[in-house]
Amino acid sequence: MFRRALWLASLLACATLAQAQNSRHFTFRYEFSVKSPDPGKPLRIWFPMAHSDEWQDVRVVSATGDLPLTKAREQKYGNWVYFASTNKADKPEYRFSVVYDVVRRERIGLTDAERAASEEKSSPGSTSGAMLREASLRDPKLAPYLNADKLVPTTGLPAEIAAKQVEGRSGDLQKTRALYDYVLATMRYDKTGTGWGRGDTLWACDSKRGNCTDFHSLFMSMARSQGIPARFEMGFSIPVGKTEGEITGYHCWSDFYLAGKGWIPVDISEAWKNKDKAEYFFGAHDDNRVAFSMGRDLVLNPPQAGDPRNYFVYPYVEDDAKQYENVSTHFSFVEVGQSGAKASGR
Repeated sequence: MFRRALWLASLLACATLAQAQNSRHFTFRYEFSVKSPDPGKPLRIWFPMAHSDEWQDVRVVSATGDLPLTKAREQKYGNWVYFASTNKADKPEYRFSVVYDVVRRERIGLTDAERAASEEKSSPGSTSGAMLREASLRDPKLAPYLNADKLVPTTGLPAEIAAKQVEGRSGDLQKTRALYDYVLATMRYDKTGTGWGRGDTLWACDSKRGNCTDFHSLFMSMARSQGIPARFEMGFSIPVGKTEGEITGYHCWSDFYLAGKGWIPVDISEAWKNKDKAEYFFGAHDDNRVAFSMGRDLVLNPPQAGDPRNYFVYPYVEDDAKQYENVSTHFSFVEVGQSGAKASGR
């Protein structure tokens, strides 16, 4: 009877998650121009390519540019990259445009009961849970999500803060909830001045403000310092309550790895901006987004001459093997079925 009760509870939990998953269908335009490159010099251009995964179905409707486009994958995280180049720049401007048809699904990683359990000071059965976690961490695929990145340290101040926050929490679910709550309560979404937007954990520790990169870098540093894998994903938010329009900038979010369940989504900066959804964003990503790339410190394909990319969502351009920044971007979306938008990209 006990096993049957557990089985029924599991089925009910799965059904609840399935019912909760909403979706959005839209076209997304990723457009940019490289203005006035030095004539006669080599020009190389990289930009991320959205791709299908468990949470989004992506189809490239059209991909055009003033230089031929090739596709490749970088090695560390498997991100898809568009690449274009010429040995001698001979145009005052190079334009590129990719139109995607996207179906994005809401991602629910925790049940209400699991969220409630995350707030407990101790975790029943933590010994067996620790054994399961130890076995999971031997998976080499998790290594990149435990190591430090250039701006995401796993020692020093963020590790000290994390150790203090997880006191009395014996399970990884409870520990990550404590870290989530700390970032939410301590950080302020504030893009004034300079320093924000680099995803610099130590800067975030000192300033206690920033944008989504700063919120989630602090979370990742603390989680990794506790031996909990955490990863970083870049993309764009799709405005809520609108059916079309421009998108002014990127958005990023995070996941942590929970042994026995896999990757669990969090979005702390969205929780800060929507306080009534703070509980929801511990364990969920809504469907108002599209993902483009994963990870930090990226070596592109083919490799760039410059340093590894801190993150990768905007075009990266090199002119004669040096970074070239005279690049203008434009991103927009149209809900499918609105204003004549079709999957054909009109």
